[in-house]
Amino acid sequence: MFDIGFFELVLVAVVGLVVIGPERLPDTVRTVALWIGRLKRSLRETRQELEQQIGADDIRRQLHNEDVMRSLQATKDEFERTLHNPLGDLEHDASKEGESGIHTPSNFASNAADESATVEPPTVEPATPIEPKLTAGKTEP
Repeated sequence: MFDIGFFELVLVAVVGLVVIGPERLPDTVRTVALWIGRLKRSLRETRQELEQQIGADDIRRQLHNEDVMRSLQATKDEFERTLHNPLGDLEHDASKEGESGIHTPSNFASNAADESATVEPPTVEPATPIEPKLTAGKTEP
């Protein structure tokens, strides 16, 4: 709000010390601080009353609910599109690729019938445990 730096505060304190004097300066600072506190409190109460009169909380709540409803509608539309055409994106991408050997769901059955080779999973042999060797009171793997 106000761009007051340290130098400006020191300058105000020196001017206040010179004008008001060292005896009355603490009382004056205390009085000014009380006025500022009362002004802030009054502005806060006025703002709350004004927001209550115009129903700002209800407006904020309604805007938030509208945003939530829009996102829910978008999610519902996407879900329905996926349910009605679950493979549409895959088929569309495959048609862009052309005849590059990609198996799309539409031609997968015919390609599977053409290929007579079956794929077997690789076999994995169990690992052998490593025995630790004892040498001069130390264990080494």
